[in-house]
Amino acid sequence: MPATTLAAAAGTPTDPGRNCPLCPRLVEYRHAVRERDPQGFNAPVPSFGDSSAALLIVGLAPGVQGANRSGRPFTGDYAGDLLYATLLEYGFASGTYQARPDDGLILHDCRITNAVRCVPPQNKPLPVEITTCRPFLIATMEMMPRLRAIVLLGRVAHDTMLKTLGIRAVLAPFSHGAVHDAGRFKLYDSYHCSRYNTNTRVLTPDMFRSVFARVKADLAKG
Repeated sequence: MPATTLAAAAGTPTDPGRNCPLCPRLVEYRHAVRERDPQGFNAPVPSFGDSSAALLIVGLAPGVQGANRSGRPFTGDYAGDLLYATLLEYGFASGTYQARPDDGLILHDCRITNAVRCVPPQNKPLPVEITTCRPFLIATMEMMPRLRAIVLLGRVAHDTMLKTLGIRAVLAPFSHGAVHDAGRFKLYDSYHCSRYNTNTRVLTPDMFRSVFARVKADLAKG
């Protein structure tokens, strides 16, 4: 696979502002959720973890009762229960995950972000919204000089990363557990750690752990 490059507009911030106006449908939904739940975060959710990390985890978008309410990726819903338990097991996090942003959980050599930073209706961002939000993903990656491994949670995260890196889909088909060489990065595919996927056994905890075991082993090789 050829080496890839990132091409973001100069000066793009890594995170949208609280009242980002770029996606009208998401803005409308954000305002509706703010009215319904004024105590929630209800804004574009920033990345979690240090920019010096070697591992970046990319999800799809904040959940309305999870990250959108808490303000931290994968915090407050089932997906976070499985994700953070796995990160703790493999040394990418320390502390105790208590499903709230002030629980003191710390990430180690790991950062977490989403392809779309605002909560979408029915947890389904539109293709144009994914494209519009992509410069923030690119800027996030550009600000990670030690980035070597990217875990992609679900096909949408996989597809948007291929477009971000300019990789043809035929060269890197999505498959749980697949590893794709992308120049300075390796891409690790996983089914999304959603309650639906785990309840239907599309994804088991052992399947999920195997992805992070591979990442840990590869990063340890230097």
